[in-house]
Amino acid sequence: MLFGLVMALAAALCFGSAMVLQALGAQAHSPAGEGGGLLGTVRAMVNVPFVCGLGLDLLGFVAQLIALRSLPLYVVQAALAGALAVTAVLGAAVLHLRLGRAEWAGVAGVCAGLALLGATAGKEGDKHPGMALHWTMVAAVVVIAVGGAVAWRLKEPARAAVMGTLCGLGFGVVGLSVRLLPAVHGTDLVPLLKEPATYALLGGGAVAFIFMTEGVRGGKVTTATAAMVLGETALPALLGVILLGDRTRPGLLWLALLGFAVAVAGALALARFGEVAPPEAHGAPAPEGDPATADARERQAH
Repeated sequence: MLFGLVMALAAALCFGSAMVLQALGAQAHSPAGEGGGLLGTVRAMVNVPFVCGLGLDLLGFVAQLIALRSLPLYVVQAALAGALAVTAVLGAAVLHLRLGRAEWAGVAGVCAGLALLGATAGKEGDKHPGMALHWTMVAAVVVIAVGGAVAWRLKEPARAAVMGTLCGLGFGVVGLSVRLLPAVHGTDLVPLLKEPATYALLGGGAVAFIFMTEGVRGGKVTTATAAMVLGETALPALLGVILLGDRTRPGLLWLALLGFAVAVAGALALARFGEVAPPEAHGAPAPEGDPATADARERQAH
């Protein structure tokens, strides 16, 4: 269990650091005057910091898979939401972002909540749901994809909130699907290729990435990221308890619930760091109504 907790924290560290590196690459390599066009976006991604960020994303995903095979789902999902704390602290140092008292309190809340979860978590559940759940995960990806297609035409801020929620649910499908995968012996990958959860994992990750990108594209970073945090933590954690048998240590359920709530609340306080690159880095002015922009202007005024 200790190794799984280390992997969950390593995944959060990788994902949080990746956000900063990708923002750094986008800021430094976005050609002036190209705006948000495809060429400008591609050039912003083809540079050493951004590619290193993608590499960290890959390492984080591997660490997440390992953690999910030995820890309750609610612990791993809360830890992944805690990646925003890593982004906030590194962003303050590397990108010169300014953290207010509420945001430092968010960082402290994430750390305290994860410490409580680590101390109270029991072993991963040993329930073995039938194949119906495996196929349900595939169906869930389809439903999420259709929901995103419908939400594509919504106006802000509803669009960002729906896209962020769907993104979080997509990550939740990834977490649940990992727990359903069969054990792999040696290099025999045939069981994985025959497993519906494998395709649910890949599809859930793909739609989550697409919808998060679309959610923040309209400038409503805080709205989209907050919705994502709720989507990837609350429902998957509950399903892990009900369907997979995840439990806490005896008598510590109340403390685990408190830790989960504190960690998620801390992540929500840091939601504006879901995209640490300021809109100006991509050649577009920041929307007037964005909470993150208003917060930054208020700090500059003081």
